[in-house]
Amino acid sequence: MQEFKRVTLKNGMRLILVPRKQDLATMVAVLVEAGSKYEVKKNNGISHFLEHMCFKGTTKRPMAMDIAKDLDSLGAQYNAFTSHEYTSYYVKARNEVFNETLEIIADLYLNPTLDAKEIEKEKGVIEGEINMYEDMPHRKVWDVFMELLYGDQPAGWNIAGPKETVKTFNREDFVSYRSNHYLAQATSLVIAGGFNEKDVIKKVTGHFSKLERGTKGTKKKVKDSQMRPAEKLFEKKSDQTHLVMGFRAFDTYDKRKYALQVLSDILGGGMSSRLWQVIREDMGAAYYVNASPDFYTDHGMIAMSAGVHHEKTRDVIKAGLKEFAKMRDELVSPKELIRAKDHLIGNFYLSLETSDQIGYFYGGQEVMNMKLRDPKKIAAEIKAISANDIRSISRQLFKEKTLNFAAVGPFHKATFGDILKL
Repeated sequence: MQEFKRVTLKNGMRLILVPRKQDLATMVAVLVEAGSKYEVKKNNGISHFLEHMCFKGTTKRPMAMDIAKDLDSLGAQYNAFTSHEYTSYYVKARNEVFNETLEIIADLYLNPTLDAKEIEKEKGVIEGEINMYEDMPHRKVWDVFMELLYGDQPAGWNIAGPKETVKTFNREDFVSYRSNHYLAQATSLVIAGGFNEKDVIKKVTGHFSKLERGTKGTKKKVKDSQMRPAEKLFEKKSDQTHLVMGFRAFDTYDKRKYALQVLSDILGGGMSSRLWQVIREDMGAAYYVNASPDFYTDHGMIAMSAGVHHEKTRDVIKAGLKEFAKMRDELVSPKELIRAKDHLIGNFYLSLETSDQIGYFYGGQEVMNMKLRDPKKIAAEIKAISANDIRSISRQLFKEKTLNFAAVGPFHKATFGDILKL
């Protein structure tokens, strides 16, 4: 069992300590409940843009170079990311410079200058990032799929936002958004690794006690309904068709998620999975093919994805649908069930080997307001899944009316609606 300590500071900020004496490095990460699902149409993309701006200068380190030089001098790894649900900033460095690491990440989170000139310059950087992802069809197809599922609401919008909206942001927009979301009760700090535990809570309090509470900005509940199969195609010149096909599921708090994870592993979790064997090995139709679930605070999904030869797209769709139907109509064998659960648990444990990985395991649960669970208890939940559980969840989710298909490729007035049948 991995030991951890959870502490709530006087201002409401949450602190999670995960000591690992064997580690040579420590990761410090801030997670805040401020992702793209907290945005409205006119500021779509501001969560991601604000993440960039926190590295552009603070009151103590006025220039981006000042922050970078101080972090590089520690030999640190550092970055940030924005998701639908939250934004995170992290620094990982050797244990001996933990105090410096903590001070720097507190500085960039608490004291960004949000300089107007830097905002204007960074708009070009953001535009370049958006263009980069537009040029990556295997990634672009997921944006198309999310837009198909959720339409014109935050869950269906691009996290980076449209370029036209990003260009309109000014300093007041950032100050307002930050004051509504970067609040103590919405912030979690995770420290994981070989740090010295002595006085660590006192040190954290010293840096973050000035983080204020306030009235937290909320997000609208996702509208998640569907009455017929749906498709969305994005026309783009490419050497292969990239597709995503799947179904609506449930949120991250639902106990059925472990059954869905096992189901997904059977379908597309590795080279021995059903989709891999059929679509890559038997048909020779794709280089990559997989399946996975994705869970959010108030919605979820399960989907397969693949990059396929253009001329084999229809055959791959039919093959994928056949495998979804088999999960619904047949019980998986004991041997295949054991393989999937062992594969899933094994990969889960491997994903927790380093300080940053174990830190985000607990931090991700905390920022999503979940009860913190030990890895072994989660593994026990996975082990308890039966073949009947798999078939039951398949019958609940794999319905023709909630089938969704998205693809990126050189389509012109094409449709695959005639074969989207289950």
